[in-house]
Amino acid sequence: MGKKNSILRAAQEAFGHQGFTATTVKDVAGRAQVSFGLVSHYFGSKQDLFLAAGFDMADRLYLELEGAIEEHMTGLQCVQAYMNTYFDFMDGHRHRFPILLRCSPFSHMEPEIDAAMVADKFRRFIDVLELCVRRGIEDGTIRELPVEDTALIIYGNIIGSVRTSLLTPYKCEGLFGETISHVTRSLKTAHAEAAVEEMPGTARGSFPAQPDSNHQS
Repeated sequence: MGKKNSILRAAQEAFGHQGFTATTVKDVAGRAQVSFGLVSHYFGSKQDLFLAAGFDMADRLYLELEGAIEEHMTGLQCVQAYMNTYFDFMDGHRHRFPILLRCSPFSHMEPEIDAAMVADKFRRFIDVLELCVRRGIEDGTIRELPVEDTALIIYGNIIGSVRTSLLTPYKCEGLFGETISHVTRSLKTAHAEAAVEEMPGTARGSFPAQPDSNHQS
């Protein structure tokens, strides 16, 4: 792992668990076992480092979600795959994932942080869900619902479950599975099981362009 990637990982852990205000660049440098100057050289200010750490994790998650949406899936199956992948990604990155709860339009943003830039980055996640919902309405697996509102409600369910898992003392066995089941019950049509499973076009093919990334897992 290169030093730049080590700094990103250290920043994700520090900002994720301590928050923006309590984390210092010196703390990140110590976690990454590099000099303060090297962190500044790669990332500039503390604000820029915070955004880089959050956006790196967001890009990794987005790529996983993109890969989960397959051509043969119905819209309802796409929503289920999206949620399963999101929760699996969180479970696989529990020590660093909280950065996405800090660097998020669904959380309080410090005045020093460009909130509009964060909102633009996260808009991609909602756009993907909108594509899945729209596809489900077209193929008959999802009820006639307002697409954008429905996508936001689904994402809200995901975030609520993730926050419960990571930030609270409340333990609920099968929380993620129950969240997926709840959303499925809310969306599906009476004849969802019989809906055509192969539709022209795919949600994956309509994903917004993903910027190139040289980050390693």
